[in-house]
Amino acid sequence: MNLANEPVVAPPRIDVVGLFPELVLQSAAVGVVGRALRRGLLQVEGWQLRDFAEEPHRSVDDRPYGGGPGMVMLVDPLRRCLQAVREADPRPPRVLLMSPQGAPLTQARIRGWARLPRLVLVCGRYEGVDERFVAHCVDEQVSLGDYVLSGGELAAAVIVDALGRVLDGALGDPRSAVQDSFEDGLLDCPHYTRPECHELGVVPEVLRSGDHAAIARWRRQQALGRTWRWRPDLLQRRVLSDEDRRLLEEYRKRHAAAEPPGTD
Repeated sequence: MNLANEPVVAPPRIDVVGLFPELVLQSAAVGVVGRALRRGLLQVEGWQLRDFAEEPHRSVDDRPYGGGPGMVMLVDPLRRCLQAVREADPRPPRVLLMSPQGAPLTQARIRGWARLPRLVLVCGRYEGVDERFVAHCVDEQVSLGDYVLSGGELAAAVIVDALGRVLDGALGDPRSAVQDSFEDGLLDCPHYTRPECHELGVVPEVLRSGDHAAIARWRRQQALGRTWRWRPDLLQRRVLSDEDRRLLEEYRKRHAAAEPPGTD
């Protein structure tokens, strides 16, 4: 096989559009995502929206029709910026708007986006974005939760971080991502490291046993139990296997009397 003739596959690319894209770029430059960028596993680019405002003061917002407080981001600077983003790379992007009106961010959505060649993260500010841009130019809206931030840059930074760490080669051990909370729809199990004995407690005996089957069973039970205690809504969304039900029932019998749900 002549590898010299093999096509070069460009890494996934994320373009961040907003008034403070540097916030996202600075966050992406460190840690796991920073290593992924340096290894060429991911590309992240920032776009300053004011560069696409054509009036002298480079305004990107105006008063809302119908009155009321706040300002609304203008359609045309957003459209011009998005067009430039599209022209910067031939691969078609999926456009996400960071918005309190969006669907909640989940690990499943992150996994889905990680399979795409390009994402555009549009970061709103002020009272919101002109609905005509949302209706005609945005593929999905994304929310971090039921609260409001000053702008979408922090939400975009979260998406870049969450997506960057699930890319092949981003983590030193790919099993780390598989064991994360929410990857299996459950919270993660407890983790321990040295020293074995400490004034705050001792590492559970099963983790020191060398019995890999017993360790796996303990970790699964702890994940089920923690989810039952702290996020019972996650359990309501899934069908448990017979073995999972047995593990959870054992956990509940052991902990329910001393630590009922909601006390942690």
